[in-house]
Amino acid sequence: MSLRIIFMGTPAFAVPTLAALVGQGHEIIAAYTRAPAPGGRRGLDLVPSPVEVAARGFGIPVLTPKTLRNDEAQAEFLNHAADVAVVVAYGLILPKPVLDAPRFGCLNLHGSLLPRWRGAAPMQRAIMAADAETGVMVMQMEEGLDTGPVGMVERVPITPATTTGMLHDQLSLLGADLMLRALAALERDSLRFTEQSAEGVTYAAKIAKEETKIDFSRPARLVLAQIHGLSPAPGAYFMIGETRLKILQAERVEGTGEAGVALDSHLMIACGEGAIRPLRVQPAGKGAMALADFLRGHPVPAGSRLL
Repeated sequence: MSLRIIFMGTPAFAVPTLAALVGQGHEIIAAYTRAPAPGGRRGLDLVPSPVEVAARGFGIPVLTPKTLRNDEAQAEFLNHAADVAVVVAYGLILPKPVLDAPRFGCLNLHGSLLPRWRGAAPMQRAIMAADAETGVMVMQMEEGLDTGPVGMVERVPITPATTTGMLHDQLSLLGADLMLRALAALERDSLRFTEQSAEGVTYAAKIAKEETKIDFSRPARLVLAQIHGLSPAPGAYFMIGETRLKILQAERVEGTGEAGVALDSHLMIACGEGAIRPLRVQPAGKGAMALADFLRGHPVPAGSRLL
């Protein structure tokens, strides 16, 4: 038996789940996503979301309401007569009439181990906090921010080499499979939900611009966590003279010295405790490159102060 599903999502993270639902033979009666946003060359073109592009490719009707809080939008949502709504990083608040409209409610795929990292940037925050693990959860949505009871979970380790880009790709695929299993259990009437703990609640706020500047006075493990948590975007940066350089990938190395000073000509950088060495960097206005390629054109002598 297939379910009548409303899919709600916007970024690339949501696309594998949509594709998995289509592949499993579920009836996707509508795809809700954010409206096209300015982008392209000079930001003059309106660019559809990754979910809109995928949904249209599957022949699924696409809706892009600016809000779901008015009577008209809620009536349209109710008229779909959906069994369930599957929500993956949609980006709009779902009011109670929308949450209650599908027969089985709204199931959300969230990229953290709730109640840790509720909110907008769970993958970035987990890495930046040097958490040992994270995961994806299927939860029943309610009016609070990521407060609903959890039905299924998959855990993954976070290593010192894990970047948000890597974690994004891993969790998007793992989450798609998890949602399929959750819906199969829902059809069998065997999906059981557990209330979240009231302890250990943290919030994953959007990344602020001031958080992207690297503070080398911190321990190397936390500097590395900041770099990898912000990679590939927006990227953590520092200044070499007038040159702004993002570090997209780095490693911890043995070394001591004054924090923020290059310890050798291969850009070993002293931190408050220990040291790091960039592996991949991105100069302002250019593409990502290996550190060696950057240093060939921009040598950094030992003793250089990095701000």
